[in-house]
Order: sequence, then C-alpha cells, then structure tokens
Amino acid sequence: MKVEAYYPQRLLISLVILLCILALGPATGGLTDCQAQSQESRRRAPSKPPDGLGVASAVVDVREDYRINPGDVIDIQVDRAPELSGMRRVTASGTIRMAYLGPVTAHGKTADELGGFIADSLNGRYLKNPRVTVTIEQLNSQTFFIQGAVNRPGAYQIEGRPSLLTLITVAGGLAESHGSTAFIIREARRPESDVSDAGEPKALSISQPKSASASPLSQSPSHSEDRDQGPEDHGGYESIRVNINGLLRGDFDKNLRLDPRSVVHIPQAEVFFVGGDVNEPGSFPFKEGATLRQAIALAKGMKYTAASGRAIIFREDPVTRKKQEIRIDAGKIMNGIQEDVEIIANDIVIIPNSRSKIVSGAILSALGVSPSRILRY
Repeated sequence: MKVEAYYPQRLLISLVILLCILALGPATGGLTDCQAQSQESRRRAPSKPPDGLGVASAVVDVREDYRINPGDVIDIQVDRAPELSGMRRVTASGTIRMAYLGPVTAHGKTADELGGFIADSLNGRYLKNPRVTVTIEQLNSQTFFIQGAVNRPGAYQIEGRPSLLTLITVAGGLAESHGSTAFIIREARRPESDVSDAGEPKALSISQPKSASASPLSQSPSHSEDRDQGPEDHGGYESIRVNINGLLRGDFDKNLRLDPRSVVHIPQAEVFFVGGDVNEPGSFPFKEGATLRQAIALAKGMKYTAASGRAIIFREDPVTRKKQEIRIDAGKIMNGIQEDVEIIANDIVIIPNSRSKIVSGAILSALGVSPSRILRY
C-alpha cells in the first residue's frame, strides 16, 4: 500500500511542477516582448539635445586659428600634474599664472601654441615629456552685442570678425517691427582700418553737406544719405549708421566686419502720420522712398470735403530740430500734374477741409445727389 501511494503522490508533484513551468513560460516571454518594445520605442524616439544647445551664444566664424586675448578664460590640463591644471583667466597684460612657472604669456598665441610652450617649459625641469592640453572656454575678448528690433538680443561670443549680417542672423534675424537703420558703436580707429585684409570695401561713404540756399523740401535729408554716413567720433568711440534695407537688397558694401565688443542697435520702425480730411487717418510704418501719394493712398484717399490744394507737411529738421511747415497742392500731386513729394520719418501730413465743399455737399445731399459721384481733387 505504501508503494502504491508513493507513485500517485510523486505523479501529482510532477504535474504541479509542469503546470508551474507552463505558467511561468508565457509570462517570461511576455516580459521579454515588453522589453523589446520598450527598446524599440527608445530607439525610435527623437533624442533630446543636450542642455545649452537651444540658442547658440558662441559661433565659430574663423579664417585662421583663434589667438588668445586678455579677458579670455582657458582650461589647462597637464597629465600627471593636477596641481598645474585648472581654469585661468588671461590678465589685462596678456599673461596667466602657473605654479612653478610663474607668469606665462598667453596673449597672441593659439591654444596649441600655448600648450606646446607650457610643455616645453616643464620638460626636464618639472616633468618628463609632459602632455599639455589647452582649451579656450570663454571668448570674453570676442563678445559682440546686439539690441533693439531683433528676435534674440544679447551678447554673443564669436570667433574672428563677423559681419553685420552674420550677427543679425545669429540673433535670430530682424523682428517684424525693425526700422531701416542699424547703429554700430565701436572704439574709434583710423579710417583706413575699415578695409580688412581680405580687401573688403570701406565701411560707408560720408555724405556731402547740403547747400544752404536749397528749398525747404530739398533741405530735408535724403533718407538713404541719412543712413549712409561715415563714422562719427565721440570721445574714443564712433557711431556708424547703416541702411539695413539696402543690405537686405544685396548692397553688401554696407555689410561691415565688426570689431570685438562692438554694439549694434537696431531701433524699431519709424512712422509718419496722415490726418485731416482723409478716410482713414492714423500713423503708418515708414519705408525708405515713401511719397505723399503713397501716404494718402495708405489713408484710403481724401474725402470730398478736403481742401487738397492747401495740404501741409509738418516736419522737424533732424539737425537743427526746428519745425517746418511745407505747403503743397495734394490734389495736383494725386492727379499727376505736379511732381510727387518725398516723405521722411515722423512727418505729419494734414489735409484740411473746405467749408465751401461742406456747404455744397449738404446741398447736393438734399437734392439726392451723392457728392462722391462728382469728387474732384
């Protein structure tokens, strides 16, 4: 009886073990499938860029290896000598201080040249055949500033001498509200230094002064000339005005090479104003070459009651700051009888109304005739 009972008990244990193996098998296989799916998802998922790479603050724009300048921060790593390794800032005299060596001249050297110089200085005196690595961490001497109507204003570290267009591009491009002028402020230098080693043209031509006997309209500066003036020296610094519209149209003689620590300011767009007897008075964005005919067209034209022959342009002289009143016949200009008149930034165009037209318009309306059907400038 014991033997007969032993085998059924053994058989039962074997069946339980088999059932456990079968139960665990699919679970293990399912876990493996999940792991495979997870790995596949991670493989297909877009990789997240490292922190700090969203907006570039340092750009390489070089024609030769960068040479270290005062204010730069460099990292020196000497194998088997951690006491000589570490970050160092180049002093105003162009040197760094290292243990055992003392002051070491870094100004004017490339990273490889400085590393080789330090290795040669240590060889045989402190270390045997040392290996030195120099990395430039911060280009503080190569900082360029841009502010105003750009998408990402700020300070940018750029190797070499970037052009104005390059700095604008690095700053995210021009904002929609940008004006037509860029002001470059830099340390004053000799005019001949505006030509680079690559034979680039001079920065800008200096506009000639206007004649004192010119008419009020001719005395108002040409807008392109106003923005194409040469450097103006003010106490060690100079300001240069550049026509951005000309630059964007391909006039690359205005695409200056910038000096380190230059400040580029791009003001918001300028405006002019149209008021009086026009259909939609208001302020309008100024664009180079704007004329009175365009200004009135932007204001949806003059009303029937407008005294078009007595239009006035109120203008402030940008040099003397004196107010001017320029009287014109807007009706003849709109009809092509007289030559169109140029508008400059901040002009105020006023179209007065005519009392006689107001009275006649009321009479015509009373008779059932629309004054607009007989509108004449």
